[in-house]
Amino acid sequence: MDVRFPEPQGRRRRTALFLVPILLAGSALGLVASQPSGSLVAGTAVAGVDLGGLTLDQARARLKSAIIAAPLVTVRAGSRTTTVSADVLGWSVDVDGTLKNVQDVQGTLLTRVLDAVTNQKAKTPKLAATIDDRAARAYLADFTADLAKSPKDAAIVFDKARYAVRPDESGVKPDVNSAVGTYAKNPDATEVSVPLAPLPASVRASALQPRVDEGNLLMRPLTLKLEGAKNSLTLSPLQVANLYWVRRAGIELDAKTIEDAVKRADLEVGTPVQEARYSAKNGKLVKVPEREGLSALHDESVRLLSDAVLDAAVRSVTFPSEVTKPSLKAASLPDPKKLTLVAVGKSTYYGSSRARRTNVAVAAGKLDGLVVPTGGEFSFLNAVGHITDDAGFVSGLVISGGRTVAGLGGGVCQVSTTAFRALYTAGLPIVERNQHAYRVGYYEPNVGFEAAVYDPGVDLRMTNDTGGPLLIRTVNDDQKSTLEVRLYGVPQTRTVSVSPAVILSRTPAPAPQYIVNPSLAPGVRRQVDWAQDGYNLYITRTINDVTGTRTDKVSTAYRAWRAVYEVGAARTTSNN
Repeated sequence: MDVRFPEPQGRRRRTALFLVPILLAGSALGLVASQPSGSLVAGTAVAGVDLGGLTLDQARARLKSAIIAAPLVTVRAGSRTTTVSADVLGWSVDVDGTLKNVQDVQGTLLTRVLDAVTNQKAKTPKLAATIDDRAARAYLADFTADLAKSPKDAAIVFDKARYAVRPDESGVKPDVNSAVGTYAKNPDATEVSVPLAPLPASVRASALQPRVDEGNLLMRPLTLKLEGAKNSLTLSPLQVANLYWVRRAGIELDAKTIEDAVKRADLEVGTPVQEARYSAKNGKLVKVPEREGLSALHDESVRLLSDAVLDAAVRSVTFPSEVTKPSLKAASLPDPKKLTLVAVGKSTYYGSSRARRTNVAVAAGKLDGLVVPTGGEFSFLNAVGHITDDAGFVSGLVISGGRTVAGLGGGVCQVSTTAFRALYTAGLPIVERNQHAYRVGYYEPNVGFEAAVYDPGVDLRMTNDTGGPLLIRTVNDDQKSTLEVRLYGVPQTRTVSVSPAVILSRTPAPAPQYIVNPSLAPGVRRQVDWAQDGYNLYITRTINDVTGTRTDKVSTAYRAWRAVYEVGAARTTSNN
């Protein structure tokens, strides 16, 4: 009798479980084997484009021809936001990258078998994209263009009465390159942010403050003295501040204003040399004796003042001086009876105010009787002296700072212009001649035939080359508003002709300017400056003498001048 021992239950179960995978694998192998050799698995699709059963070349062609919508991307820069299609940022489908993703998802034969055996869900291939850096950069640069802000360096300024530091300001730079680089690494991103990088100023306020403190320390009263002179001149702190610049690198002296300060001290503290001359008294010419002058030694005085300005402890500086000898003595004055009329300059001043008429009379009186020695230089400012109230001058209209304003000595230029016309007509060489800023009606109709002066620094100077001394006489008729300057000298063989002005161009006057004056009643309007067209012009003179014939030119460029009106402020109403 055969005896069978029962097989353990666990062994039967393991055998059964082992047979199931073999059967399933066979089924899966059959499915895979059913695909054409080298083709993609049926049902394979990317972004809605069916690639199942296609070879790689066929899939590549299909992807290239397919229309695949670009995703939407939110672009941010600070608080600015917009949403655009990714293609404006250079987004496009990466065909080869997409096919690689397809191949990676499908995997090897064994991978597909195991997925089928374990009932894994099929993976969806990812669409690959690429970014055109140039397109992305162009769009983002345009999107952030007005967000860029250049930094402002701190600067040293003069604020009314002291030097101060204008603070620096940081700028902003949209970091487009960073944003493009980040997006190019992640083309699937749905948001692109452009960082706004701060740009610090290259010059910070803290670096300038020590210089400003140093500059303010130098602002103090400074008294200028002259050896041998009784008087002195004290510069105010603001006037001292005008002698130097406060720079980032340190304190820098202003050479021109230093020289001007020395000249001013020389004029106001020193004594100008007085050449012998005539003075009209009771209708007769009487001799005025010469007088020595006392003036500063220029170069040494400039050096001393330069050193003093930079030392805040110095409150006074004394300039070395020299005595100036007159070149024309009373004994050498020519006999007026032996002189002949050489040239005459004429002008009219109709419509002048009483103040202007006063200044014309004072300046003409000071010029009358002046003698310019042979080969000597005529200086209008030396002839009439300083324009001060002590000298008899009063306030009138002058041109200053781009405006016609009240100023001491308004009308003196009527005399300098008339003197210029006489000297120019006599053929004297010009050393210095200055024009007015705009065309002045008092000097018509001889437009451009004028000379402006201003004390100190703006002079009329000409050289006496007539071969003998020149006696200057003035004839002022206030009732007729006429002025003549007559030159008397030795007989001349020289002839001079002066041409009318040749106008090269004309510029219309600007529109009027209206300025509120609280002192005027509402609705009241008062004109304080008058319009004049601008001109470019010149005059010429032709001189015939023993040396031959020569011609020279005096050019003038008048600015176009606007009319200015002061108007009363409108009243404000209250609901209280």
